[in-house]
Amino acid sequence: MNDFARQTQEFFSAAKDARIPEQVQAIAEDSVTKARETYDKFSTVAKDNAKTFEEVAVAAFAGAKSIGDKVLKNTESNTEAVFEAAQALARAKTLPELVRLQSSFVQQQFATAGAQSKELFELSTKVAQQTFESLNSAASKSFEKIKKAG
Repeated sequence: MNDFARQTQEFFSAAKDARIPEQVQAIAEDSVTKARETYDKFSTVAKDNAKTFEEVAVAAFAGAKSIGDKVLKNTESNTEAVFEAAQALARAKTLPELVRLQSSFVQQQFATAGAQSKELFELSTKVAQQTFESLNSAASKSFEKIKKAG
């Protein structure tokens, strides 16, 4: 047996009866307990944050959907107006009537486009503000939970 192997065997032979002091055991157990408690607190905060993020994302998606729905409704309304105008133009009997119908349609579409743009801007602003407020509220709650957990 070489010298290293003999020393290793002697060490383990002497160590098999060695006792770990109770204070060291108590410190180790306390450390594991505190680490578990800290993990549990941060795990709870992380799960809460994930749920909050999901709620904010759902709200933001709902806002984006309402904007998309509004754009689609406007497109359908504008397309219907174009077909109605085209049909009226096709029925015009005189050139002055044709010009009057075309002019009326253009004026009506400018007014409609202005109103639709204003509505869409207001809706977009509302959705952005609600999303920002949700994110801000979620971030504040998250930081508070982290401070309490720490």
